[in-house]
Amino acid sequence: MSLHPTLQPYADAWTHSIEAISELVGPLVEGEWNRRTPCPGWSVRDVVSHVIGLDCEMLGDPRPIHTLPRDLYHVTNDNQRYMEMQVDVRRHHTAPEMTSELEYVIIRRNRQLRNESRDPGTKVRGPLSTELTLEEAMRGHAFNVWVHEQDLRAALGRPGNLDSPGAHIARDALLGALPEVVAGKADAPRSSAIVFDVHGPIEFLRTIRVDIQGRGTLETAPALGPAATFALDWETFVRLACGRVTPDAAADRVKAEGDPELTAAILRNFAVTS
Repeated sequence: MSLHPTLQPYADAWTHSIEAISELVGPLVEGEWNRRTPCPGWSVRDVVSHVIGLDCEMLGDPRPIHTLPRDLYHVTNDNQRYMEMQVDVRRHHTAPEMTSELEYVIIRRNRQLRNESRDPGTKVRGPLSTELTLEEAMRGHAFNVWVHEQDLRAALGRPGNLDSPGAHIARDALLGALPEVVAGKADAPRSSAIVFDVHGPIEFLRTIRVDIQGRGTLETAPALGPAATFALDWETFVRLACGRVTPDAAADRVKAEGDPELTAAILRNFAVTS
């Protein structure tokens, strides 16, 4: 195996999630591909198209030459336009076309991973002409594919894999975004602490400490007298952080204690992806 040990967890997580997606959508009849998912504006077909597109990008395939319709209400910025291209170009593909393309891209990506010998720090192409390290690209890809697996599970009523390898990568990615949510976007008071107590298939207790300069850091140590505390289950944490549910819609699954204005501001800014 030539894959660098640092990259192996991301390859394993991608493999686990992409095989789950293939298993989920393989038996679907044509109408089920049009089911709405929690991902804003996207059907089951659209989510699978996006996943195929993500893997085509990882393979270095040229992007499709395609003009987007002007009436896509959920497309409002350059990043969304970039992502929508791979989706819209497949919007009229049939179920057999979708599953066959998915299987083909999985075969190609597995071959790529078997032969991957590059260093984790190697620079690769990212979205919108950005440049990432190979490690950043593979970590982000494993995270994205797991989140979209969960979108499909929600749409199809097939819950599962909330503690899979991809889930653990998602946990680390979402926790890494919390200091900016709390200290930056929600403007939590300086010299304060915010506690997140998450239970379920993945459990953790984390504190965001805001220093005198207003910078937030993630800590595992519990805080005495926190300015706010949030207790919620792992699935709700993911759905909020990924913009799949609004704070109002999830209010019955989140126990927030502390200053009401602060807790509202944190929940209002909780989504770090969409």
